[in-house]
Amino acid sequence: MLSIDSLEVRYGAAAVLRGLSLELEPGLVHGLIGRNGEGKTTLLDAVFGVVHLWAGSIHLRGAPIRSCDVGYLQTHNFFYPRITGREYLRIFQAHHPAFDVEAWSQVLELPLDRLVERYSAGMQKKLAFLGILGLDRPVLLLDEPFNGLDLESNHLLGRLLRMLAVSGKTILLTSHILESLTRSCDRIHLLATGAVAGTFRPAEFDRLDALMLSGATGEKLDLAHRLLAHPEARR
Repeated sequence: MLSIDSLEVRYGAAAVLRGLSLELEPGLVHGLIGRNGEGKTTLLDAVFGVVHLWAGSIHLRGAPIRSCDVGYLQTHNFFYPRITGREYLRIFQAHHPAFDVEAWSQVLELPLDRLVERYSAGMQKKLAFLGILGLDRPVLLLDEPFNGLDLESNHLLGRLLRMLAVSGKTILLTSHILESLTRSCDRIHLLATGAVAGTFRPAEFDRLDALMLSGATGEKLDLAHRLLAHPEARR
């Protein structure tokens, strides 16, 4: 169990996370959704240990979490210049010699002997994911993992995440697109005003969709509908 208790993170005077608490069970794929600026990436950074915690704690199996417990796939990935996919993955294989680079590259169809700088954005995303997988850590944090992937790769990644969860990994991923989470997750946690506003199971995903379209979003859609129906309303 990954336990996040009363977490508070600030950037200067601005509080991004405000007393956030969350329990993440292993064996499940957990999704995190919220509007831009609500603190999704900040939460992942906090779990990984790269931002200062003003308050609260994060524990894995009852002990304070360490960065070596976590594999973190960030939204934007860094690659050394003039490095091939094979050379990149061997960096990670050094930490986990049993990781089968050749077999996994076949799963995700990566040209390992090509320079990474010549990969497409989707191929680079898959390569970075394999690197994280090669570390074999109990917690996987994935920030917008579906960005840049084609339809087949999106589907494949979703299935792989479920397989990893069944193997005992604790998985937390973010997305701005609800549909990418509803296809892949067992739980979706809604982040609002710096805290978890609710946790939704598959049977409740439709309610989450309706909730995210309520309030200000609904008003904006009503205005857009009026503008499309009556173009003169623009003037």
